[in-house]
Amino acid sequence: MPTTQIFFASTLYGAATLAAAIDSDCFAPAARRLLLVSNNAMTPETTPSVDEMPGFERLRSRFDGVLSWNEAVAPYHPGAWSPRVDDVPLWERHLRLLWGLGDDRVELVVESIQVNPALALTQLFPDAPLEVYADGLMSYGPTRNKIEPLVGTRVRRLLHLDLVPGLTPLLLGEFDVPPELVPTEAFLKVLTELSDAEDALTLPADSALLLGQYLSALSILTAEEEEDLHVTMLRGAVARGHRQIVFKPHPTAPARWSRVLEREAVALGVELTVLDSPVLAEVLYQRFRPALVVGCFSTALLTASTFYAVPVARTGTDVLLERLSPYQNSNRVPVTIVDALVPGLAEDGDRTEPVSLPYLSGLLQAVGFAMQPQIRSDLRPAAERFLTQHLKGPTWRYFKRRRLTTLALPGAIPRQFAFIPRSATLRRVVRRARSLKRAALKKAALG
Repeated sequence: MPTTQIFFASTLYGAATLAAAIDSDCFAPAARRLLLVSNNAMTPETTPSVDEMPGFERLRSRFDGVLSWNEAVAPYHPGAWSPRVDDVPLWERHLRLLWGLGDDRVELVVESIQVNPALALTQLFPDAPLEVYADGLMSYGPTRNKIEPLVGTRVRRLLHLDLVPGLTPLLLGEFDVPPELVPTEAFLKVLTELSDAEDALTLPADSALLLGQYLSALSILTAEEEEDLHVTMLRGAVARGHRQIVFKPHPTAPARWSRVLEREAVALGVELTVLDSPVLAEVLYQRFRPALVVGCFSTALLTASTFYAVPVARTGTDVLLERLSPYQNSNRVPVTIVDALVPGLAEDGDRTEPVSLPYLSGLLQAVGFAMQPQIRSDLRPAAERFLTQHLKGPTWRYFKRRRLTTLALPGAIPRQFAFIPRSATLRRVVRRARSLKRAALKKAALG
């Protein structure tokens, strides 16, 4: 029986990672390799899909065909749709007919398996072996949602780039999925191909590159706060002596943000170039080697530092560590990594050295357990050990006392009151006091 491998991608960065893995013979031979693209933007009709991005044609030759998930599930949005259990056999037959799969054995390679659309795809082919690839820093954090065993136990491995050398991803650790590195050399070769496709792109030499992320769309910051964040990046870069500034906005960010920066650049007397092409930041590193890259917690900060040895700086991570809610927000691990490893940059140019924790792995295990204590209960001993030894000074920024208290972890309450959670009598008194308070509030409301 012939085998068809279906590779799922929603970003050009992810497609480039897949291309590097294919070039490195990370996958067994197959009769066909199909790339299934999904446009997960809020309004896909106004945003280019992966196969419409600049440079994609350089990747197309790795695949025998390109399919569209948006077309397959239309008129539903790919991020919101999932099949009903009783409809799965019908949908599988439909997709086999639509994509010409026949009776082929199907193997799936997906990203972000814990959420739709990747999760929906894995459910529609219940007999397909799965492999997961990571397209960013989130793979170093725990699985954000509990995955049913019928999906999780089918995952054979986690492919990821070596963004933080020596650090092991926590993703899918609850299923003992082994991580495997995609060779950096192969990834850089793919980026060279993408860079060669951008022959019309010109940027000032020795410029400072500012990375926009559109955090307000995730309700992490307000639009005004994100505008201020970009202005801080600009002022900080200028204060460090940079006169040529390039701003790479998020592809779906409002155009007015660029205009705010343009006005600020005029006031500071520097030249600002705003990129209007949705090109990968890594392509810019490859072609122009910026003198500095400034961002918030973008994965591109680590690719710049680790793969290209380009100086990097962060802004706003202290605010995000405080603001991210709930604590288990999946962005917490990327923010933590960038905050711990990348120097800070204030708008007056003042540089804050990173924590550069020699115990980064222990920190992420503790944060990972605090985020997902049920999914990764196995991390409790590591979390308790780290918090007992290192919860002081700069490490407090990565934890919330209320969260530590809820999970009965070290650091939850001052040492002199450590006996309180273990006292049954005191717990009864607290419950009684809370009950009386609720009764009094209810009586006042009725009276």
